Amino acid sequence: MKTLFRLIFISFALFLCACDSKREEQLIMVTEATFPPYEFREGDRVVGIDPEIMQAVADAVGKELVIQDMSFDSVIAAVSTGKADVAASGITVTEERRRQVNFSLPYVEARQVIIVPAASPIAGKDDLNGKRIGVQHGTTGDLFVSRNIGEPERFQNGALGVSALIAGKIDVLVLDDQPAKVFENKYPDKIKILAESLTTESYAFAVAKGNETLLAQIDSVLESMKRDGRLEAILGKYGVTGAPAAGELPAAEKAPEAHGAFYTNFIENGRWRYLVEGLWVTIEVSFFAVVLGLIIGFGVAVVRTTHDKNGSLKLLNFLCKLYLTVIRGTPVVVQLLIIYFVIFGSVDVSKVLVAIVAFGINSGAYVAEIIRGGIQSIDKGQFEAGRSLGLSYPQTMIYIILPQAFKNVLPALGNEFVVLLKETSVAGYIALQDLTKAGDIIRSQTYTSFLPLLAVAAIYLCIVMLFTALLGKLERRLKRSE
Repeated sequence: MKTLFRLIFISFALFLCACDSKREEQLIMVTEATFPPYEFREGDRVVGIDPEIMQAVADAVGKELVIQDMSFDSVIAAVSTGKADVAASGITVTEERRRQVNFSLPYVEARQVIIVPAASPIAGKDDLNGKRIGVQHGTTGDLFVSRNIGEPERFQNGALGVSALIAGKIDVLVLDDQPAKVFENKYPDKIKILAESLTTESYAFAVAKGNETLLAQIDSVLESMKRDGRLEAILGKYGVTGAPAAGELPAAEKAPEAHGAFYTNFIENGRWRYLVEGLWVTIEVSFFAVVLGLIIGFGVAVVRTTHDKNGSLKLLNFLCKLYLTVIRGTPVVVQLLIIYFVIFGSVDVSKVLVAIVAFGINSGAYVAEIIRGGIQSIDKGQFEAGRSLGLSYPQTMIYIILPQAFKNVLPALGNEFVVLLKETSVAGYIALQDLTKAGDIIRSQTYTSFLPLLAVAAIYLCIVMLFTALLGKLERRLKRSE
């Protein structure tokens, strides 16, 4: 046995050494591949302006380029924590980002533009007050709108924002100009880009502080590509103009004021309010979704149990089984997007209501099976006793069976509530600012991960602990009443 453990340990150590050796031969680039023409997917490959430039860098330093696709609001954190070597995702140089990473020379000039429906009367940024403004979460458009106009509706990527704009869920979408042109060419009859831009900015590559060697290598390659025309050729290949002149640095910026991590994440600019507002949304959605799920679950469980006992309600039983199969067989985030963009696609309803309906319907499928199991756990003699007392089948079910079944399945129902509470974390896909989204917003503004994630996790844990304590108290009271 000792020999076996030694072999396992040696094999694991050799595996780690091999991984470290391979890692040194790679240049890992992180990006979000939903930002054409800078990065997008073509088959199973990530292509675009940024991958082509970074391929030139990788060739120059003799390494293999490895591209990892992740959410835009995580790319800075991935570099600053050493998970990747370089972030290349159409990243604008800002003061806040410079607190966490260093930037290369800029390789293109860009701007934030305003996209509106084709028939919209909005003519410029002076018309944006009071409008429902969508942004891509964590971008400079997000920062500009939140600081100068009001809180925007934050989408995971530009494609979701465009879908919401076309569906009438928002009035305006703020996006970088080149991706905006791609979407405008794709939907020429549905959206248009206004002539007036919100900001002008420089894109650069981000590397970890202290990694001066890689930064110098990237700058050297960019300088060479600017001089010999390769950079202009890559930009022109994708229809982009505006490469900065060789040696041009990003505009001088005011040095960022240093603060403690807690102050930066929660006190500065009142960021703690995101957590408070997100917590309220999470509790609201979870509570009403649980109520809806219980109503649906009880109904489905009774129909299925009734059919199992006497063979009646065949059509309803078929529909219930179809509902269970579909809901339990598809991801909750897909159900949420279908309800938002399809079922409520032409109706302007609250995102909170959409989330309640989506999570309630999803929870109902699991609650139904929990309650059905509880009903089946009741001895058949209970049914017979009820009927012998002259009670009808519905009366027997309501007054005798369901109360006993409820006590039997209370722990399982409590577990379902806990699962539902955590499932609401995907509500950000429809730009609903729940607790998880609040933490993401803070991360996207401060480019630090530890404290925002720790705060969100602690709040979720406190809610679960409080609910568990209340559930335990209810269980004890029910036992005393027996």
